[in-house]
Amino acid sequence: MTPTPTLRAIVTGTPPYRTTQQEVKEVVTGIFPRLAARKTVLDVFDNAQIDSRAISRPLEWYAQERSMAEKNAVYIEEARALALRLAREALERAGKEPGDVDAILYVNTTGLSTPSLDAYLIETLGLNRHAARLPLWGLGCAGGAGGLARAADLVRAGYRCVLLVTVELCSTTFILNDLSKSNFVGTALFADGGAALVITDDAPGQAPALATFEGAFSTLIEDSEDIMGWDVVDGGLKVRFSRDIPTLVNDMMRENVTEALDRNGWQRDDVRHFVVHPGGVKVLEAYRDTLDLPDDALNDSYAVLRQYGNMSSATVLFVLAEKLKSHPHGKALLSAMGPGFSAEHVLLEFPA
Repeated sequence: MTPTPTLRAIVTGTPPYRTTQQEVKEVVTGIFPRLAARKTVLDVFDNAQIDSRAISRPLEWYAQERSMAEKNAVYIEEARALALRLAREALERAGKEPGDVDAILYVNTTGLSTPSLDAYLIETLGLNRHAARLPLWGLGCAGGAGGLARAADLVRAGYRCVLLVTVELCSTTFILNDLSKSNFVGTALFADGGAALVITDDAPGQAPALATFEGAFSTLIEDSEDIMGWDVVDGGLKVRFSRDIPTLVNDMMRENVTEALDRNGWQRDDVRHFVVHPGGVKVLEAYRDTLDLPDDALNDSYAVLRQYGNMSSATVLFVLAEKLKSHPHGKALLSAMGPGFSAEHVLLEFPA
């Protein structure tokens, strides 16, 4: 009998520094005074509906020119610290010893490390040295959903305790002297954060189930490579937005969600909860409109966006953690979109 993948613990966290949207706006105004004189540029910050967010260095650090190598060194330092803290707490909440972990996934798109940081976690936490390692890089905002789906696949394949960790430092993608609209949009939205989750089989005697995994669905949209991604330059990972993502959501999401549900034997009316990556206000509005959701259906996504900004792959996991605070029950659809251009859906059931 195939085991049922079960979420036993989820922990989220951020690096030590926080900043308000107004403070970021003031720094950008000082760096780009001519562009800031154009109201449409500053409107990006005002319309983002972000109050505050976490960053990995004091705000003034970003106002100086930094190289790709320097930014990547910050990523490794901060990601190690945050991943270690979150993973340790997640295992404790799940009632698992480090040696119980027989598979580990590490998801990110904002820093490079070889060996991948799952090796660091195995060494430092004392995880099972025979654990299967699956680093996932480049899925961007879809990485949290994609990582959940792959973790569930591992449990179905016979791994009994899977640790999923994601850490993103999106703030380091700000590039001084980049006058592109994409740089301003990213600066208005991006933030830093991470999450750790423990997914196990359905064997008795474990921590209570937070949710069970009922299916997943992935879509790579044809001829869409240019929509979102990084261009690697001397100054770091230069963000690329080249098409209207909310319009894309409006054009495809209803059909895509219907197909995801059909493939797993669900109907649209079965879904009581929507856990959606808050890529931005317009993206959330597009989800709401195209799926005919009630006004309050995405409150958790808006709350995470307001308090934390867009942390790429980690963000939808923050939304999941926020949703769990209300002790939901019933079927849920977790969704995120990212570079590729791609859509990832995970079907969950919250226990009664």
